[in-house]
Parts: sequence; C-alpha cells; structure tokens
Amino acid sequence: MADKGKNPASETKPDSGASSAEAYVVKDPEAFARNIARMLEELGKAASAWVEPREKGEVADTMSEPMTDMVKTFSKVGEYWLSDPKRAIEAQTSLLTGYFDMWSQSVKRMSGENAAPPSRPRSKHFSDPDWEENPFFEFLKNAYFITSDWANKLVAESDGLDEHTRHKAAFYMNQITAALSPANFIATNPELYKEMVASNGENLVRGMHMLAEDIVAGKGELKLRQSDSSKFKVGENIAVSPGKVIAQNDICQVLQYEPKTDTVLKRPLLIVPPWINKFYILDLNPKKSFIRWAVEQGHTVFVISWVNPDQRHAGKDWEAYSREGISFALDTIEDATGEREVNAIGYCVGGTLLAATLALHAQEGDKRLATATFFTTQTDFTYAGDLKVFVDDSQIASIESAMEKNGYLDGSKMATAFNMLRASDLIWPYVVNNYLKGKDPMPFDLLYWNSDATRMPAANHSFYLRNCYLENNLSEGRMKLAGKTLDLADIKIPVYNLAAKEDHIAPARSAYIGGKLMGGDVTFVMAGSGHIAGVVNPPEAGKYQFWSDGPKNAEFEDWVAGATETPGSWWPHWNEWIRSNSGEEVPARKPGGDKLTPIEDAPGSYVRAQV
Repeated sequence: MADKGKNPASETKPDSGASSAEAYVVKDPEAFARNIARMLEELGKAASAWVEPREKGEVADTMSEPMTDMVKTFSKVGEYWLSDPKRAIEAQTSLLTGYFDMWSQSVKRMSGENAAPPSRPRSKHFSDPDWEENPFFEFLKNAYFITSDWANKLVAESDGLDEHTRHKAAFYMNQITAALSPANFIATNPELYKEMVASNGENLVRGMHMLAEDIVAGKGELKLRQSDSSKFKVGENIAVSPGKVIAQNDICQVLQYEPKTDTVLKRPLLIVPPWINKFYILDLNPKKSFIRWAVEQGHTVFVISWVNPDQRHAGKDWEAYSREGISFALDTIEDATGEREVNAIGYCVGGTLLAATLALHAQEGDKRLATATFFTTQTDFTYAGDLKVFVDDSQIASIESAMEKNGYLDGSKMATAFNMLRASDLIWPYVVNNYLKGKDPMPFDLLYWNSDATRMPAANHSFYLRNCYLENNLSEGRMKLAGKTLDLADIKIPVYNLAAKEDHIAPARSAYIGGKLMGGDVTFVMAGSGHIAGVVNPPEAGKYQFWSDGPKNAEFEDWVAGATETPGSWWPHWNEWIRSNSGEEVPARKPGGDKLTPIEDAPGSYVRAQV
C-alpha cells in the first residue's frame, strides 16, 4: 500500500466549474510535461519490478499456455465463419450495417434532427455525461457496443462447436471485450481525460507508483489491490468473535467460540469452510458475522481453520482433508462436549468435501453427522459455470506441472480465476481507479478477505479438479475415497441445501441438481444475490430475499417458479430448520470443556499465515 506521506504527487481535484471544452485543454503545459516524465520514471520502476524476478528465475511466465488455448479456441470459431464465403460476407455486412446505422444516427443528432440513440441499459462504467453529450465519446461508446455485440454473436451462432469449446469461446470473448472497453483508456474515457488535464498528469504519476508497488507486492506478478488493506488486521478488527483454538494438526486448527446464552442446543455446530479461501468470510465483523449470530442463537459453534499449505503438504489429498479435517474436528467436538451427534455446515468446496465425507461415513457406519447444511455447494458439476472454462485435460496437466515445483498452487492463481468470472466488476474498475485515476481503493472488508489468498496442496487440488470439474465423479458414483466408491444416495440425514440466485461460482441450478442426488429429505432454499453476499446476509441488514417451499421433485426452473419468496435473510429460516430436527438444550459450554486445554485465542495462527 502506498505510503501517503511519500506519494510522488499530491491529488488535485478537477474544476467542476470548467466548461466542457476547457476541461480537455491542458492549462499548464510545463507541469504536464514534468509529470509525464515522472510518470514514465514510475512506469520504469514497474517494468523493473516485473523483469527482475524473471531474470533471476524466481518467476516463470504462465501466460503462453492460456493465450495458446484462446487462439486455438477462436480459430475454431473462425473456421466456421470463413469456411463458407457467403457466411463470411453476411457476418461482415452485419458489422458494417451496425456502423452505418450508428453513423447515420450521429449525423442526424449533430444536425439537430430528432434521432434517438440506441437504447441500452445504463452502465456505471459509462456514467460521465460526456459519453452522451460529446459526439466523439458517444461515437466511441456506441462503436464499442456494436463491435462487442457482433463479436459475441459470432461465438453464439458458430455451429458445430462442442459445448466446452463454445463455453470457452464465449468466456474468452467476454474477457477481451471487457478489457477493450473505451472506459479503460485515458484517451477514450472522458472522465479520465479530464482528470488527467485537471491534475496536469499527477494522477498518472500516482497510478504508476501504485502499479510498481503492486508488482513488487506480487513478487513479479500484478497483485491488484481491491481494498485499502492497511485498514484491516485479522484478529483485531476482522475475525474478532471471541473463542479459542482447542486442537490442531498439520492440516487445520479447530476453533470453539465463547457462548453468549445460558443454554445452548445439545447438538454442537461444526462449520467446514472452503480451503480455497479463509474461514473468516463468516466472521468479517460483528454486524456481518454468521458465526457470532449463530452463537447468539444458542449454537455451540466449532469452525475448521485450514492451514495455508506449503511444500510439506504437497501429498495431502481429499482423504487427508476428510480424515485429518472433518473427522479430526468431530473427535475434538466429542472431547470438548461429550456429544457424538453434530450439525454440520459446508461452504463451497468445504461443502463438497462434507458431502463426500458423509457418503464415506454412511458406508463406514459413522453416524456422528446428524444434519448437513450446504452453503452454495456443488456435488454435481454438469452446470458448474464459467470455472469449467479452466478445466480440461491439457489445462489440468499444465496446473499439475506447475504444482510439481513447490507442491502447491499459488493462491493468486485462484484469486485471478475468480476475478475473471466478473472482470468488468472485479478487475477493470480497479485498474482504472488505481493506475489511471491514481486513487487508493476504499477500505472494504469483503474485498480485503478476497485478496487474502491461500495456497492449494498439489494432491488435494489435482483430485478436486479431476474428480469434480473434469469427470464429475461424485455425482456419477465413481469417486473413490479411502478405498470406498462413494454414492450420494447413501446420505440419508436431513439436508438444508442453500444456493444463491446470482452465483457465478456455484450456480443455483448446479447446487439444486446435486441436492436431488442425496437419499434423504433435502430442503432447498435459494438466496438472493451471489456466492458471498447471498450467504453473508444478516437479518438486521434487511437486504435481498430468499425462495423456499418450491414443488418437490421439480426441475429447477419449475421449482423457482413455484417457490415462495420471502424478503430479507434466510438465516432465521435455517435456524428454525435446525431446531425442528433437534431442539433439546443443555447448559452453555466453555471452549475445550474439561478435557481440552485451549491453545490460543481465536482466530488462531493458521488463518494469519500469508502466501
């Protein structure tokens, strides 16, 4: 994070009273030239920060393989359109017609005729009035939309492509069109251009200084800052629910939280978070914390905090995470409370591991898991969304090759993949704000958590990619764990299956289909919003809504059509479901009980480890 006192330029705000024409005229050419020179100096530092670790062999470029795959994918699209001259001419004519129509409308408006511009949904990326009022920028914007719509249509209408290739082509095209938006460049964005002129280029000096800092922070890779990380510290103002680490091993720490009620539910609650991110998404701050809220509802809450792995964990596979993670936590809970029956929650891939463990336990006669709740979890990966773009034999082989060196996948790789799912919201606005406007991002706890990346153990990650995304073995009854072939139909316990309507990582349809494969009573609920906000939605916020009580055994679309919509958070609905399965209460329990001596305060040391 840039040191405010050492920033190479001070921020100057644009003059809001400047006329439209004056806003584009440099007022102080000498200062402007001086700042451009300083900007180039900072850009040189950024280039040096990028080149140096490569010269030392500390960083190996990995862009060639994705670029090769993208070119290969687009070549298949091109083959379809170029193989038939008539088809190729029609495609070119379609694009030219769009340009001519746009030009005609622009000429009419410039001559005073009443010619309405094309109707499009308003975009925050084109909010400056000059996108509409200045003919030059309006032309750029309309030309961009016409071109991007045409390019996406070419992909959509390419016959003869297999579904995976079509999916990749559409995804790559979205990445390209998002990157080439005129909103992302100074010369083509009126807001950026005016800001550059008003500050005599000081914004670019600041921006290139931040770019150099972010490449240094990424050790030769760009670590895009999405939040002011200086404002957060785990255990001090984030992840602050009081509790203790009561057990640990090579893979995880087990946390137990201090009770806030005199009596608690007899069945303890175990949360199995994803190891792709850190558990404190469920404990961002007291107002947003699901963990704190659950404690206040009378749950004895235990959480697995996964290790941030290094070379020592290279061979830790799914069986290890099941045995040394979930089973270890269940043993710990029994030692701390004397209870064998436990309610469990699995979030995202933590839920996928929980489902696999439940199927394994069913074969082994282990009945400690009494109910299961899945937060945005996939057990069937047929409709797994855009992440499937990154999964085929060649790409997985490339990832496995990259993991061989250190025994893990660097956390930044997964963070970049997740950001690419919503590049227009999670990448380019920050590129513009940070490096072109030269402004620090606002402090935002959710985005701070998002940037607090974790590594993936090689054996674990390879098993996950191949068995889930590539081969869909869990839902097809082919996944093997601990020598057993797993069957989701063996899961007979009550299940609460929560999906999120706008989830880009675990699409609601995918979560719904996976839930139908389980053999017991499954309560499906769909929350409003996405993968995080749909889950982290405290009742006090009064936000969003959820759908429940859709028709049994229906197709997903029919379930949605017939479900009941309820405003607000789904949390109370889940709590009622838990209590309906077992509402017996006992006196509140202290962390560790009489058998276990707490090791350290929550959130523990494992979650603090940085990549």
